[in-house]
Amino acid sequence: MICSKIKHTHYLFLVFIVFIISCSKDSFDDTTTGDEEGIISDTPENSITTPCDFDLSNLTANSTITIDCLLDLDGATVTLPSNVNFEFAGGDIVNGKLIFSTGTIDGRLLSSKLEVEGDVTLASPTFKFYAVRWDIVEGRSKVTSEVALKNTEILEKVFFFTKKLGASTFKIDKLDAFFEVTKTTSTAINANWYPTLEAVNIPSNFTLEMTDNTHLRIFPGDKHNRNGGAILAVRDAENITVTGGNLYGDRDQRVFSPDDNGLEGSHLFYIHSGRNIVVDGVNFEDGSSGTFAIFSFGFSYNPDYNPTKNVTIRNCVIKNSRRMAIALVDGRDITIENNTFIDAGQPSENTDGGEVGYAINIEPERFRDENGVLKERQRVFNVSIKGNKESGSRGGFLTLTIGQDITVENNEIGTRVVYSLVSGVKIINNKFKAVGTATDSWGIFAAGSGETVFNNEIAHNTIEGYSAGIIVGSYDAYIHDNAITNCGAGIQLSKATKARIHSNTITVEKNGIQATNTNNNDIEIQNNTITSASGFLVYFAQMNNQAAHENQKVVFDTNKFIGSRAITFSNSNGITFRNNEVDGGLEVGNTKHIDISSNIIRPGDRSGIRLFDAHLDTKITNNTIYQPTGGTRYSCIDNNSTTPSEVTTSGNTCN
Repeated sequence: MICSKIKHTHYLFLVFIVFIISCSKDSFDDTTTGDEEGIISDTPENSITTPCDFDLSNLTANSTITIDCLLDLDGATVTLPSNVNFEFAGGDIVNGKLIFSTGTIDGRLLSSKLEVEGDVTLASPTFKFYAVRWDIVEGRSKVTSEVALKNTEILEKVFFFTKKLGASTFKIDKLDAFFEVTKTTSTAINANWYPTLEAVNIPSNFTLEMTDNTHLRIFPGDKHNRNGGAILAVRDAENITVTGGNLYGDRDQRVFSPDDNGLEGSHLFYIHSGRNIVVDGVNFEDGSSGTFAIFSFGFSYNPDYNPTKNVTIRNCVIKNSRRMAIALVDGRDITIENNTFIDAGQPSENTDGGEVGYAINIEPERFRDENGVLKERQRVFNVSIKGNKESGSRGGFLTLTIGQDITVENNEIGTRVVYSLVSGVKIINNKFKAVGTATDSWGIFAAGSGETVFNNEIAHNTIEGYSAGIIVGSYDAYIHDNAITNCGAGIQLSKATKARIHSNTITVEKNGIQATNTNNNDIEIQNNTITSASGFLVYFAQMNNQAAHENQKVVFDTNKFIGSRAITFSNSNGITFRNNEVDGGLEVGNTKHIDISSNIIRPGDRSGIRLFDAHLDTKITNNTIYQPTGGTRYSCIDNNSTTPSEVTTSGNTCN
C-alpha cells in the first residue's frame, strides 16, 4: 500500500518508495475497475508481456536500452552507470528500483511498481497518465472514503513525481474517480485542517491537460465535514495551466448538517496565492459550496502578504453551483472570460441554494481600526469579466461588493448585476435580457456610498425585460448610452449623489425615470430619449422633501420625452427642468425650488403645465408650449397653485 500522505513541501527528500505496491500483481489488468458501472479504464501502451532475455547487470556508461519486453527486477535495486537511457517500445519495468547517475527514462515506463531515484529526467516533458498503472480506483461501487483519500494522495504525488523528473505537461484521458478532500491527513498531534492542502495540489510550471473523458469527482461529505475542500488546488504556486476535463461536486450526495446556515459544502477548484494561472475549457458541476475560491495568504497590510495575481478562467461551463460559481476575495489582474454560468445558487433535490446566490461574488474583507482608519485585509483590483454567458442564477450574475478597477463587458446576462463599495468599475457593452424570475427584478443596481465609491460607469448596455432597467443609489455613477427596452421602468433614483445620466434611450411600459420616497443630490440627467407606452415619463414623488435635503438638486437638461402621460413632480424639492422636448405635459404640485425653463412642450390630452396644491420658489419661464390637442378644457399653463405668490411665470409662449 502507498504510505500516508506527505505534502509536496517534502518531495525533494522523497525516494519515492511511496509508489511501490508490494502486494499487487506484476502486470496490470487494463479493463477492470468499474466496468459494472460502464467505466472502462484508459489502456496503457505497455502491451508486451513477454519476459526480457536480459538484465541490467552488465550495463556500461552511455548505454541506451530499448524496453520491448517485460523486465522484472525481482525486488532488486539497480545502481546504473552514468548516462543510461531507457527507451519505450511497448514493454515495462516492474518490481524494483533504478538509481540513476544521469540519464533519461520514457514516462511510459513509470508506474507504482517501479522506484526511480538519482539524477534522471523524462525523455519527453509530456507525461501521459493511466490510472491503472498508478492504482487509482475508478468508479463508485468500490470506493470508500479511505479509497478516495488514497486516490487524492496518489494523483498529487504523481503530479509532483513526474514534475521532479522534468514533466511540464501532464495528460489525462479516460479517468472516472472519486477524491476525498475533507479529511486532515497530517499525523501531527492536534493538526489543523487546511482545505487547500488537502486537495490535489498542482505543482508550479505545470500544464494539466484533460479531455471530455476525464471525470474527477468529490467523494460525498458527511455532516461532520462542515467546510469541505476542493478537488484541485493551486497553493502558493505559479505558471500553471489546467485545460479540459470534468469536475463534479457533491451537492446532491452530501449529508448537510441540520443547522447548516448555507455555508457548508465543498468547492471544486482553489486558487490560493496562485500566480500566472490559467483554467481553460473545464466543465464544472454541482459544487456544494461553490466552484472556484480565489484568495491569498496573509493580509494586504502585512509583510508576509502573498497575493494571487494574473489568473485567467476562460471557456469553462459552471453549472448548478451552490452558493456561487466564483468567489473572489483576494487577487489582482484577474480575467474571467467566455465562460457559461448556469443556475448558480439555485436549490436542488438535496439542498437549498445556499447564501449569496450570484454566479460571481467579489467580496474582499476590510475594516476600520480603533482610529477609524480603513484597513484592507484583502484586496481585489484589475479584474476583467468579459464575453461570458449567464442564466438562471438565483441572485444574479455578478455582485461587486468591494474592489477597484473592475471591467464587466460584452457579457450575455440573463439575471442582474449589482455593485456597492467599489471604484473604477465599468459595466459596458453587455446584453441584459431577463429570463424567468429575473423579469421581476432590476437589471443593474448601482449601490454604495462613502469615500471608496467613485468613478464608476455603466455604458453601452442593452437591457431588456426587467421590472426596472437600472437603479441608481450610489455616488459618482456615470450612466450613459444604454438602451433600456421592454422594462417596467427605465431608471430609478434612490439616494444617489453626483450621478450623470446621459444619452440613454429608454423605451418602457411604465415610468421612464422615477424617484419616490427618497433623496437625490447633484444629479445630471441629460440628452436622454425617453418613451413610455402607458406610464409617466418622469415620476418624482416625496423626493428631497425632508429638511435635511432642502439644498439637494436634480437637473434635467436637453432630454426628449415621448408619451401620452405627464412628467410629474409631486411633493418634491430641488428640480431644474430645462431645454427639454416633451410630448405630453408636466404636472407640478407640493414642490419647492423648482425651475422649469426653456423647454418645448407639446401636450396631447392634458395641459402643457399643470400646477396644483402648494409651491415654494417655483419658476416657469421661457417655455414654448403648444396648444393641447385634447380639448378646450386644457390650456398651455393651468395654474391652480394654492400659493400663487410663490410661482413666477414669464416669457412663456402658447402656440
